[in-house]
Amino acid sequence: MGGIVTVGRTPEVASVEGSKLVAAAADAAAGQQYPAPALYVVATPIGNLADLTLRALHVLALVDAIACEDTRHSAALLRHFAIAKPLIAVHEHNERDAAGVVLARLARGERVAYVSDAGTPAVSDPGAALVAAARAAGHRVVPVPGASSALAALSAAGDAGSSGFAFVGFLAARGSERTQALAALAQAPATQVVFEAPHRIESLAAALAAACPDRPTTLCRELTKQFETIVTMPARALPPWLGADPNRGRGEFVVVLHSLAATEAAVTASAHDALLGPLLAALPLKQAVGLAAEISGAPRNLLYARALSLKDAAPSKDDPAP
Repeated sequence: MGGIVTVGRTPEVASVEGSKLVAAAADAAAGQQYPAPALYVVATPIGNLADLTLRALHVLALVDAIACEDTRHSAALLRHFAIAKPLIAVHEHNERDAAGVVLARLARGERVAYVSDAGTPAVSDPGAALVAAARAAGHRVVPVPGASSALAALSAAGDAGSSGFAFVGFLAARGSERTQALAALAQAPATQVVFEAPHRIESLAAALAAACPDRPTTLCRELTKQFETIVTMPARALPPWLGADPNRGRGEFVVVLHSLAATEAAVTASAHDALLGPLLAALPLKQAVGLAAEISGAPRNLLYARALSLKDAAPSKDDPAP
């Protein structure tokens, strides 16, 4: 999920710098064991080229061939590091058939890497069938962890009441299947992680606002890229927030629905919105919170957290443009 963001360089400069990075990766990672034959499942950046790990870079330079979701996309990534390897197209439409090509190489004692277009393979991306076929054939599968948009979003969501999460990925695009999935999502007690495309994000926001209006929701847009945006607000505030600026509906999205425990805490906190709202409009945040605490007798830390949420949800003229 995502496209690579890079700083402009000529091919010649990129090749020299890439070769140096591969050498540095070898120095850092070459002391480990890299068995053969084996299928290496390699995470790649979700938007920022600098997020490729040294171990991943070393593996990509070491293997005999690289299976990939899109050969053109992966070829561009490899060119940044002056890595040239045979590429095998393994995507959602041919994964089971193409697995035979990879298995044949493994049977010859080779190392083969598998990469998706972005992030960790086999997590809302192709790769699971290939991994299952390699294991069934008796070959070792070695994960090379790295970037993950789902985990990046969770780490920035701050769902302190969560005791676990469910990775949902992309919902069905339309129809009763999508409606049923949204209903289940709204009622699920655990934290939920959802991917959404830009042309459906407003529809998703409207559905969540109707189904679970008080549920704290973190919306992550363009993670790790130049115009990364991360906001947390009750689900009911998502539609007006998106509608306030057309730029907010652009890019790729990860949506984190906080746990129901967080929802209960948010509902308690929102009881003071009628007091906090006018104070925040007239005073600096700390003064508004202090005065609200004196008037209501509510805990200052609860009011402060709620005030931050209200400010995050308020329309801003300073949001970055894509």
